[in-house]
Amino acid sequence: MSTVKEKEKVAESVSEVIAQAKKEEDWHPKTEAGKKVLNGEIKSLDELMKFNLPVREAKIIDMLVPNLEDKVVDFKKTTRVRRSGRVFSFRAAVLVGDKQQYIGIGIGKDKERFPAIRKATRKAKLNMVKVRKGCGSWECTCGTHHSVPFKVEGKSASVKVVFMPAPKGTGLVAGDNIKDVLILAGVRDVWCKTFGASDTKLNFVRAAVDALSKTTKMKISETMENKIKNE
Repeated sequence: MSTVKEKEKVAESVSEVIAQAKKEEDWHPKTEAGKKVLNGEIKSLDELMKFNLPVREAKIIDMLVPNLEDKVVDFKKTTRVRRSGRVFSFRAAVLVGDKQQYIGIGIGKDKERFPAIRKATRKAKLNMVKVRKGCGSWECTCGTHHSVPFKVEGKSASVKVVFMPAPKGTGLVAGDNIKDVLILAGVRDVWCKTFGASDTKLNFVRAAVDALSKTTKMKISETMENKIKNE
């Protein structure tokens, strides 16, 4: 009888896990942006940005940018001292990108390892920014979008990062800590300068993301924008 009861309990627990997985697969958006994406009114992240709708659900990014790649760029065990003693937790920083024009970084904290990484991944999807590429080097006239269009600067705490356009074939002349940022953003050639305490990896990566986000802060004509989209 005991074995039968144990089997019944195991079956119930398995069914609960399956039911929970199905609930996670079913998406019922609660925001206006999520409803428009689910109904097919918005089919790309560019359209969503034009509507100026805030992205508060990670599933929106999963549907609009399905080929995202993620990488844990920083992971640390943190300690907080309280009256009851030391409390340990984990802090994870995750970078996500489609290797074309979108990139984001998020930081998550939790008492366990994997929940911290999941939180960071979700926040990274909610912090997606667009990266505009070009051929801004005077030494290169290829006309393809392989580098940054002009000189951009990014800052995080005491770290400052400067990206400059490089001719085709130069590669990523940058520190190892931010090469993942450039790869996930789709930048293939760039020159980089750094200032400050660049040995702090998290600030280094955040400064690089901040610099790439400023590539969209330029005025272009409608014909040029259509040409970029067609290419």
